[in-house]
Amino acid sequence: MAATITVSVVSHAQRDLVQSLLADLARLGRSGLDVIVTLNVAEEPPAVPPGLAVDITRNPVRKGFGANHNAAFHRATGAIFCVLNPDIRLFADPFGALAAELTDPRVGVAAPLVVDAAGEPEDSARRFPSLRTLAAKLLGLAPRLDYPTVAEPFSPDWVAGMFLAFRREVFAAMDGFDERYFLYYEDVDLCRRLRKSGFDVRLIPGARVTHLARRESRSSLRHLRWHLASVTRYLLSR
Repeated sequence: MAATITVSVVSHAQRDLVQSLLADLARLGRSGLDVIVTLNVAEEPPAVPPGLAVDITRNPVRKGFGANHNAAFHRATGAIFCVLNPDIRLFADPFGALAAELTDPRVGVAAPLVVDAAGEPEDSARRFPSLRTLAAKLLGLAPRLDYPTVAEPFSPDWVAGMFLAFRREVFAAMDGFDERYFLYYEDVDLCRRLRKSGFDVRLIPGARVTHLARRESRSSLRHLRWHLASVTRYLLSR
């Protein structure tokens, strides 16, 4: 019997994106899948497509990325817990390949290959950052991708939080995301802690999703401040 999967999605006034993602999930027709949608700001809830089990919760105050998904995890019932950004689109079912990878007890988190709207791979699989690599990226001297595109599953240092799949017991053992990161670098920190605990981090090219990237830290001063604060916290924590 297929493992039950709980998907956690957090909306920041992203109703249209969430509705598109829910429609994609419903179109997959996958049994044993339920969705928790957290409305992080005051907004109208998304329409729920027929046949999809969706639990919608509204925050009285804004929470960070990690706090929202940790709260959703405590409501989740699935043996696999998946974190998805609202701007992910699913044109094929990625869950089977990810669930198969997670049957290996050595694997702590599995992620799909993430491509942009043009079908080009994004930098969702990366090496752990350092002052040197961050400076190279800032100066435009870093390669676009830390890892070459390959056909077989591989083990990057960390995978981006736009789509992550965990076995329930592993996410619980890690105490989920570190909520001291309000936004950004929660994924880097959790992958680092998984590796320190002996788990592998896997990217599965056979599971492919599309990311309609917003890159708000490049245009919003508030998001840029959150990004810089998270970078600083991560570097100091090392």
